[in-house]
Amino acid sequence: MSFLNKNIINFEPKIIGLDLSDLSVKVFQVEKDGGHDVVRGYGSVDIPLGNIDDGRIINESIVAEAIKSVLKLPSAKKINSNKVICSLPESKAFVRIITIPKMSEDEAKEAVKWEMEANMPMSLAEVYFDWQFLKVDSDGKKQHVLTVAVSREIVDSRMSVLTLAGLDAYSLEVESIASIRSLVNSEAVRGEISLIVDLGARRTSFIIADDVVPYFTSSIPFSSESMNDAISKTLNLSSADAEKVKVNNGIVNAGDGNPIFNAVSPLLENLVTEIMKTMDFYGEMSKRPKGVNKIILCGGGSSMKGLAEYLQQRTKKDVSVGSPWINLKTVDKLPTINKETSVRYVTAIGLAIRGMNYGN
Repeated sequence: MSFLNKNIINFEPKIIGLDLSDLSVKVFQVEKDGGHDVVRGYGSVDIPLGNIDDGRIINESIVAEAIKSVLKLPSAKKINSNKVICSLPESKAFVRIITIPKMSEDEAKEAVKWEMEANMPMSLAEVYFDWQFLKVDSDGKKQHVLTVAVSREIVDSRMSVLTLAGLDAYSLEVESIASIRSLVNSEAVRGEISLIVDLGARRTSFIIADDVVPYFTSSIPFSSESMNDAISKTLNLSSADAEKVKVNNGIVNAGDGNPIFNAVSPLLENLVTEIMKTMDFYGEMSKRPKGVNKIILCGGGSSMKGLAEYLQQRTKKDVSVGSPWINLKTVDKLPTINKETSVRYVTAIGLAIRGMNYGN
């Protein structure tokens, strides 16, 4: 499900994924080569603090220059298109599944609008929204509908900055949908419920995926930066060195007086609490007795050594760092990009996969 889809003129459009967050812009392009998917190019550039604040673009010219510069990086030099699918911030999106009586799509238009407005913190006049039918209940009487709404201000500013950067936006897509496309195996056993925990630089997003459909999303202030700050202050390290020890040493042997674990323990305790609350909330809403099957970590914070093992012990769930290549047929043609780096590109890769299959 995407916003502002454009009709394609040629049969094989070349469209790149562009992930625009508060502190960075990432690009990724994937294309088909026979029966394989090939990574054509990728790159990431930092955006100075204060130019995007909680998804709102404050300084369009600086953000546009960052977008231009990322396309000139050596790792992105093979990217051969100005057509993009751009991310929309999860914190500014309202993603929910609603239930209405079984009816045709034409009949559903007004019913969906009424249900959305009744359950959203904003009026429909303030947002762009989209929806699509999902499954029908076994009794054939109720229809489940995936709904997405995003503030008009956020969407319009994205379109403006992409135009300023010389790019042609073919679609805008909420981060959760791109992340699920990247991380959840499309051939997995039906009925599997995943909780994606995206540990970003400024916030952490929770995404509940029912198969490959986003059930609901939420965000909390916990961030990769907050862990770095705690390590930096406790161990008297620079921010850069704090990031290094977080990745290289982490919280392995947390029970043996690990100073890194001691520094971030209060933060991790809050994270565990929020994860448990999210899983409980899903269980209450869905009425599913089994609840979440597994937790998938991504984002820069997921690179902390020992974090997946710690969360698995605390939540009693299967916890792993996600692989954004799970739905790509890359064989041995992966770019030179390590696992720690690839989980930072999850959203961009999901958008790039959408671009590769645009129009299908």
